[in-house]
Order: sequence, then C-alpha cells, then structure tokens
Amino acid sequence: MHIHILGICGTFMGGIALLARQLGYEVSGSDANVYPPMSTQLESEGISLCDGYDPAALDPAPDLVVIGNAMSRGNAMVEYVLNRNLPYISGPAFLAQYILRDRWVLGVAGTHGKTTTSSMLAWILEYAKLKPGFLIGGVPKNFGISARLGDAPFFVVEADEYDSAFFDKRSKFVHYQSRTLILNNLEFDHADIFDDLDAIKRQFHHLVRTVPQNGLIIAPADDSNIQDVLAQGCWTPVEQIAANGGWSAQNISIDGGSFDVCFKGELQGRVEWSLMGEHNINNGIAAIAAARHAGVMVEHAIAALCEFLNVKRRMEKRGEVGGVHIYDDFAHHPTAITLTLEGLRRQVGDERIVAILEPRSNTMQMGVHRETLAAAFAAADDVILFQPAGADCSMQEIASGIGDNARVFDDVDAIVAQVMSDAGAGCHLLVMSNGAFGGIHQKLIEALELRSGARDES
Repeated sequence: MHIHILGICGTFMGGIALLARQLGYEVSGSDANVYPPMSTQLESEGISLCDGYDPAALDPAPDLVVIGNAMSRGNAMVEYVLNRNLPYISGPAFLAQYILRDRWVLGVAGTHGKTTTSSMLAWILEYAKLKPGFLIGGVPKNFGISARLGDAPFFVVEADEYDSAFFDKRSKFVHYQSRTLILNNLEFDHADIFDDLDAIKRQFHHLVRTVPQNGLIIAPADDSNIQDVLAQGCWTPVEQIAANGGWSAQNISIDGGSFDVCFKGELQGRVEWSLMGEHNINNGIAAIAAARHAGVMVEHAIAALCEFLNVKRRMEKRGEVGGVHIYDDFAHHPTAITLTLEGLRRQVGDERIVAILEPRSNTMQMGVHRETLAAAFAAADDVILFQPAGADCSMQEIASGIGDNARVFDDVDAIVAQVMSDAGAGCHLLVMSNGAFGGIHQKLIEALELRSGARDES
C-alpha cells in the first residue's frame, strides 16, 4: 500500500508517516517546509519528500492520500485529490483505522502538559517492559523518537483538541476511542478554530462520550472547566487528582524535585527526579494513575518517573556559558508561562531570571490573552517580548502592563545584543516559543561564548 501525506513535516503528520512506514507501507509526502530535523528523520526511514504542493507528486496515484489539518481548499494538491476522486482521509482517522484498532489506547488531553504527560506515561509502560506504541507531539528523551508502533496492546497518544481536517472539524481526539483517558486541564485556546470556551468544552464532552464503561478517566478535582465537562454526562469511572482523597502529591520539596505519591490517603512511594514545578508533579501523578489502570504497579511507576528525562523543548537547558544559563521552553499560553516561571524561580531562588517570549501561536497573536499575559511574568526579574510582524496584539501594550522591567523588540539580533549588555553570572535566560524563534538559543550561546572568550584573552 502506498500512502502520500500532505503536510508531512508537521509533528503529528510526521509521526503518522513513521508509524505507517513501520506498518510496512510505502510512504511519501509533501510539505511547504521540508527542512531538518523532521525531514532528515523521515528520509532516514525511507520516506520520500516533495518540497511544495505540486500535484505531479500524486502521479501515479497513491492508494490513499492522508491530508493534514494545515491543508485547506485552494491548495493545488487538495484540489487535485478532489477533482480526480482520489481516496483520502484525515490524519486522526488514519491513525484510528490503521493503527489504533484493537489497541488499548491511553489518551492524554488538556490545554497544557499533553506532551510531557504522554511521555511520562509511555516511559512508565516501557519501564514495566510493556513496550507500548506511542504518538507524541514532541521527542521524549527516554526514547529519542516521537512515534513507534510498539507491541500490542498498549498505545499512548497525545490527544489534541485541534480540528482533524478541512473536511472534518471534529477535534482529533474524538477519533481515538481511548480506554484510559487523562484530562489534564482545560482553558480557552486555539481561538482560530474555537469561538469560545464553551465550544471547547463541547468537544471535550464528545471525547468523554467515547470512553467505555470499563475504561477510566483521570481528572483534576480543582479544574472547574473539566468538572463542567464531566457534569454534561459521564459513563466511565473517574479517579480524581485531589488534595483530599483520590490521587495526590504530598511533602513536596521547594523546587518540586521530590514528592510523595498518595492514593486514597495512603502513601505509595516518593518520586525524586530532575523536573521542576507543580505542573509537572500533576502530570506525573496523572501518568501514574493511568499506568495503574493498564496494570502497572504504582511502585514500578514511581521508580520509572525517577528515571524520566524531560521532553525536548520543555524546560530544556540548552547551555551554560560564563555562569549564564539558557533554557528552551514551549510555553505559549499565560498559564503555561506562569507555571514554568514559578518552577524555575523555586529552583534558582533569588538569582536573576530573564523571560524572553515569542508570541507565535495564532491565539496569542490575535490578542486573546491580552488581559492575562502581563501577569504571567510575575516571577521574572526582566521580560523581553518579541513583536511579530502583522500580529494583532501589541507587545508594547503587554510590556506596559508588566512594568519598567519589560522591553519589546522586533528583531532577534537586537534581543541578543540587549541580553549581552547586562546578562552576568547567575543569570537564567528562559526562552519561550513554540517555533524556532530565529535560532535565538544558538545565537545567545555563541554570543556568550564570544564574550567569554574575549574576557579570557584580556
């Protein structure tokens, strides 16, 4: 079987391509952005790539065209598929029909923490020698890859609420039919496809409707939006993450590097790991609960988390030069920014933190978080905001809300120059973006190395 994937270099569609190749299918694909690291990862698996959307790539016709949700009507290849009546399917539907059928699916949904929690859960199952399959929107360092078939029955999937395709506006996660479902949290996001929070709650309710009675839902008791979703109708047992009863973390260290795991008031063991922040503790507790439903003893899940390596681009330390620390984080929502900064603050104490943000998501650039973004930087000493061209949201307006310690730039090199002028030993540079941000991480490292070398020579 030959499948051709439109939008193949996206994280999700690239994962689909890798899984299809592992199934033994011939796989090719097209994308407007064919570049490393995804392009090299795909090509190393024998997947041929076409740069751009030339319909000639569909001649001779493949057996099936898998269409990513970034594709829309008017795209030359989409129109060719429709005009020639070629068989086509969305990425989530392909995953459900060709890979997840007859698997025990463990889905991880929510506004924040899906990638990290999915990675934790997959690693716990791997540690327990269950060899799970997984499709994760990032690269778990314990595996080094974002997708694999694994052995039956378990398959962990990052269950995204984004729409499936131009012809299927249901959220991706509705397709997966999870037996074990983690609902991490729920806030308004993806303003480019959802009109309001109620529209997102409706999709989450549809997700809850797909979980069987012999399944399990793990949900935070203190998230009112999640509780609203469950109140709309739930036919599945629910285990709550709550301070009193259910699952909880107790005796948490100041930096979040260790904590006790409790279930129904009984101590299960203690996690000691390299992660930081309350949000990661909640992610870990949810992963332990989900793994228990799949048959993993809690003590083994705890031992696994003690050996868990965080996902790339989730508070990933990119370097340290002359006592200046550079971190890369995917945060692009006010809540995620708040939690990330608070976690770093607990770890570094009174040392200086400079938060550097590229507001790259559609939701942020539309100005949806205009009223809450400034407050998200409370734990930072200084804030640098990048102003994207054409964005509706004025970063200068946000900076005014933060105070005199915030500055706005529209050029990456200017940001690097500003950092070089006042970053000294003991300074922590937290770069937050869900994109490449003009290669700013490497530019900062190289500039710091150059400055450090110049000082050594003098």
